[in-house]
Amino acid sequence: QVQLAESGGGLVQAGGSLRLSCVVSGSIFSRSVMAWYRQVPGKQRELVAKITSGGSINYFGSAKGRFSISRDNAKDTVYLQMNSLQPEDTAVYYCNAWRWNDYDYWGKGTLVTVSS
Repeated sequence: QVQLAESGGGLVQAGGSLRLSCVVSGSIFSRSVMAWYRQVPGKQRELVAKITSGGSINYFGSAKGRFSISRDNAKDTVYLQMNSLQPEDTAVYYCNAWRWNDYDYWGKGTLVTVSS
């Protein structure tokens, strides 16, 4: 059974940093595209960053230049290092494991709150 478990969220002051982690169980990690999304209540979930099984990385929106995604295939874990956090980064952050025409799994999310 596939499970994604995020951790690392919390309360941080503006300008601070957090590192999110997502551990994937179920033997799919190494062949998955891994991504981080975030969602603010009342708004659509938005893609923050993604990393392919081969290590290609893309950042989206305001994450560019501030966030860094990485993966450790030995630990079945993907990370999101978030620096220079701002109040508008406040959201629930979700981990996603995806493979084209095969599967699409989600974690339950971890809350990041950035105070001004």
